[in-house]
Amino acid sequence: MVAKLDDTVPVKVVRELGEYVRGILPAADREPLARLLETAGEAERRIDSDQAALLAVLLRRTAASKRLQKKYAEIAARLGIAAANSAADAEPWTWTLTDEETGS
Repeated sequence: MVAKLDDTVPVKVVRELGEYVRGILPAADREPLARLLETAGEAERRIDSDQAALLAVLLRRTAASKRLQKKYAEIAARLGIAAANSAADAEPWTWTLTDEETGS
């Protein structure tokens, strides 16, 4: 998966982050982000800029959690920045599949 700014993130790690989101964010807030992360790598994604703005907030809240391991907090922060950049540019946030062994 490639986030804006050409950040490459392994699909396995993104999916694991989705599981953590379920334990960190309130139930009323977490579903759009948890579903997106848990299904990473299944298809390329184009997320409109309005949705990217919401996801940026949720990713930043996740990254700030004291209960999240540093490895996942860093990924959440990077994804949050990418989502915020897409929102600020009013452009879709695109996740692209790769054939690399560490990414998918």
